[in-house]
Amino acid sequence: MPEPTVLLTGFEPFDGERVNPSREIVLALGGQTIGAHRVVAAVLPVSFAATLPLLDDLLASHRPVLAIALGQAGGRSEITLERIAVNLVDARIADNDGLQPIDAEVIEGAPFACASSLPVKAIVARLRALGIPAALSLSAGSYVCNQVFFALVHALSTRLPTARGGFVHLPWLPEQAAARPGQPSMALPIMIAGVRAAIECALATPDDLRVAGGATH
Repeated sequence: MPEPTVLLTGFEPFDGERVNPSREIVLALGGQTIGAHRVVAAVLPVSFAATLPLLDDLLASHRPVLAIALGQAGGRSEITLERIAVNLVDARIADNDGLQPIDAEVIEGAPFACASSLPVKAIVARLRALGIPAALSLSAGSYVCNQVFFALVHALSTRLPTARGGFVHLPWLPEQAAARPGQPSMALPIMIAGVRAAIECALATPDDLRVAGGATH
């Protein structure tokens, strides 16, 4: 029987950056075994046109039991578990191919929103117990991160209904924040430990915590 897999994706650098924390975490954890599951890692291009076919191929080839996509959210101070993906692309900046779609659907005719199937509140609680700053988020934006998030949870619900998946946003690395005085950052080893703990928690937690985690604005 094939070894069960966890699919972990990150992104290449974009918007003039030379590094992306999601890429570094994926490279660090790829090939490891977490909770008796092999981590299959992939670095996706920051490309509206190219990313989704690659994601589809990864899901079809590996049929993971858990899929977590990672992305950079510069300016955030915590590892943030995204709750809602929207079927909307509205690019503030062009992608790495120079494309900048406005008010487009991620998947034509699909529902406007899909929810993460990760135990997001349990993961936040686990990271905080480890001393790692973590929070819930109600918006993954409308750029390539949200595109991948929506396509991932939609694909799992329609093609791999027993699998679970979602999206995690990460702060800038210290070397990125150094060029932006006053902006928050997080060291790479802390983020690697946080993502590893998130995978462990997701694999071991069938039902999320029933605790308040909403927002007033």
